[in-house]
Amino acid sequence: MEVKAKIKAMKSEDFKDNEALEKMVEELRANGTNVIIGCLDDVINWGRSNSLWPLTFATSCCGIEFMSVGAARYDMARFGFEVARASPRQADFIMVAGTIVHKMAPVLKRLYDQMAEPKYVIAVGGCAVSGGPFKNSYHVLNGVGEILPVDVYIPGCPPRPEAMLYGMMQLQRKVKVENFFGGVNRKERKPIEVKD
Repeated sequence: MEVKAKIKAMKSEDFKDNEALEKMVEELRANGTNVIIGCLDDVINWGRSNSLWPLTFATSCCGIEFMSVGAARYDMARFGFEVARASPRQADFIMVAGTIVHKMAPVLKRLYDQMAEPKYVIAVGGCAVSGGPFKNSYHVLNGVGEILPVDVYIPGCPPRPEAMLYGMMQLQRKVKVENFFGGVNRKERKPIEVKD
């Protein structure tokens, strides 16, 4: 038996009115049509947040801890982070783990610039967060926040794998609340208005 549902054209005001949408859904369900209503932003952000691919930039002991996060005991694959990329063009976020010296800073900045938008940064360990025990050294950056916009800080020297997982889950939460269709995209820069 074929069920034909009649969908009338909707005015744009009706899309903003929940009662009009619920009434239309009830009519469609009464005719045997299955309907799901949701926000496209929520669906897209759910997919994006559960498939974040890290670009690992490990320069010292925090890199060893990151390796243990990917191993069987902690298994970051269950959260959607399992595809650690070696190419910045395929990564969603860069995980800076370890000491960043001034000589390495331009390389890190270049890798960040090569990543596709939207891109995120996680600073792992005391050295990446604030310079760590080398804070007053002439050759060490006092945190990657000096050259990159950091989204999540994971403190520790080195941080435990559980802390790294927690920090990555915080990034997931941040991605889930971004707006791309339903509102203003906060990552997009506003054009500068020139007055005559």
